[in-house]
Amino acid sequence: MPAGLNYKWMMPFEYLDHTADVKFRAYGHSPEEMLSNAAAALFKAMVDPATINITKFWNVELEAQDLEQLAYQWLSEIVFLFETESAVFASFAVRLKQNANGTWRLEGRIGGENIDLKRHAFENEVKAVTLHQFQVTKNDMWCIQAILDV
Repeated sequence: MPAGLNYKWMMPFEYLDHTADVKFRAYGHSPEEMLSNAAAALFKAMVDPATINITKFWNVELEAQDLEQLAYQWLSEIVFLFETESAVFASFAVRLKQNANGTWRLEGRIGGENIDLKRHAFENEVKAVTLHQFQVTKNDMWCIQAILDV
């Protein structure tokens, strides 16, 4: 990168080689952007987001002791909503707040629609987000790594 230039572009997420499951890293300039991109990576592993019409919204509120626990809860809640609401999702908005006692609070808004098997071809079905190699780090940007049990 030439000196003096400020590049703001980043890859929102990438899939990594894994023998049986789906492994990804998602990135963001902020923890909110990282969590939105992680949710997008999770869902793109299942179904093409271009086939999803955003006709409904689901609100999510979560709280955890640290950001890594909150990130795990966020992704797990999306899998739970997929299973219980028979819905697919294509938009993920996240607001975070760190409370005075150090706990983190997430308010999320997820957009999508009910599953329509005529339009939604599933590549994988995510059964769970695993804690194996799950991590959130901050270097030049925020990064989350997760393995999805499919």
